[in-house]
Amino acid sequence: MAAFLFKMGAPEQTRDERNVESKHGYVHEMFENIKDKPKNHSQGTLHKYQPNWKSLESRPLPGWYDDGKIGIFLHWGVYSVPSFVDVGNKGLGEWFWWYWKGRVTNGTTEGSNRARKNKESATKFMKENYPPDFAPHFQAEFFEPDKWAELFHASGARYIVLTSKHHEGFPLWPSKWSWNWNAMDNGPHRDLVGNKSYNFVKILHIGDLAASVRKKGIKFGLYHSLYEWFNPFYLQDKNNNFTTQIFLKEKLTPELTDLVMRYKPDLVWTDGDWEAPSTYWNCTHFLSWLYNESPVKDTVVTNDRWGLDIRCKHGGFLTCDDRWVPDKQEKRKWENCMTIDKESWGYRRNANIQDYYNMDELIQILVQTVSKGGNLLMNIGPTADGRIVPLFQERLTQLGQWLRVNGEAIYGTTPWTYEKDSSAEGVWYTSKQIQGQTVEWNGIIKLSALANFIDKNTKVTWIGYGEKIEWQSKDGLEIKIPRLYPHEMPCEWAWTFKIENLKS
Repeated sequence: MAAFLFKMGAPEQTRDERNVESKHGYVHEMFENIKDKPKNHSQGTLHKYQPNWKSLESRPLPGWYDDGKIGIFLHWGVYSVPSFVDVGNKGLGEWFWWYWKGRVTNGTTEGSNRARKNKESATKFMKENYPPDFAPHFQAEFFEPDKWAELFHASGARYIVLTSKHHEGFPLWPSKWSWNWNAMDNGPHRDLVGNKSYNFVKILHIGDLAASVRKKGIKFGLYHSLYEWFNPFYLQDKNNNFTTQIFLKEKLTPELTDLVMRYKPDLVWTDGDWEAPSTYWNCTHFLSWLYNESPVKDTVVTNDRWGLDIRCKHGGFLTCDDRWVPDKQEKRKWENCMTIDKESWGYRRNANIQDYYNMDELIQILVQTVSKGGNLLMNIGPTADGRIVPLFQERLTQLGQWLRVNGEAIYGTTPWTYEKDSSAEGVWYTSKQIQGQTVEWNGIIKLSALANFIDKNTKVTWIGYGEKIEWQSKDGLEIKIPRLYPHEMPCEWAWTFKIENLKS
């Protein structure tokens, strides 16, 4: 056993894509007629995973996800144009269109007051800057997917999740089910997910984000909002108390299927589920198709945002809520989706330096998350012209620097018997058959949680430091940190100690 202690235009269609349209009849049948009983494949064999939670949750989680630990979330879309919410109102940049055009209630709660303030500021901002619309200003002219992929690789992230479509309903690919309201028909006139770009002046190959990140050994995931604020089909279903499924038949089902068939994502990250029950979304039928017949059936990972009655209960890994970290170790795999900008997921041009997490804070969040068995999905917001601003670049690069030294205490680990040490502030553990972080240091680290695990064969190593360090077994483990010049430190922010040959 080893322990670790820290110190703080549409692309040319493939055969699969050409088959999407021919499968629409099947997809509609899948969402309407499949019952909780075996159904034959075209080859005559039976579906392994039936459209019910007991069957779907019997599918093992693909190992790459639990081992990877760290992902990068990308909130990018038409909302990146205004990239504005009033500082201090707890507004979300990616919700700008709702603040501008959505209906705000007349309640007196803190949330209602905040919503009114955000609507007032968004309306004023639009009148002064983008009358009558801002979607055409979403140009992505500096978007270079290979450079993005290089940055993600340098960060140490093992997967990314791109917002293919947020709640305003604007797809980043040439969706046939969103006519004149997608990245090919409006704004950049490019497929920002796929591999070719067409604009009115010239044809420009801008690379392929999916291919670019996969070339770097990074898994490619796609976020997709189930609901759409202003879609008339969705609003009709909503007015019918979700007893009809017009929106699913005409928009969501074929569009989400097209997304999977075109780009073969390693992760399908759904959201916008909270207004309707899972029976409306028909999620078990989609997941049954995804796990049994889709081109990613053996490797794809999904989350739990499939209906107001499902989140934090069923689905793939748990997310429960944004920035969610459980009080104790969960039996199921979970993910902490959080954003480096402490308020907004979409880019904000008017954010201040104190609005962003610093590296000490980010490392602490990472270690606490992994020690409890979770993955960390760390969000950044690219700009409307396709850049990742220097502050986000710096945070991701610094994360990669730290992981190059300490990564063996993160990747592929599992929670230990104790997630943290009660005798030492800021010490956290993981295991590879233990990991911890200390935020403060006085020259001695005392760890009582290890009292019953130390024996004569135990070995303590400071990861990244080539010399031996002093330690003793004294009511646990007591490590003496040598005094070093700054240039002798293994890394900044948090240190890792590897503790081998513990008693099981």
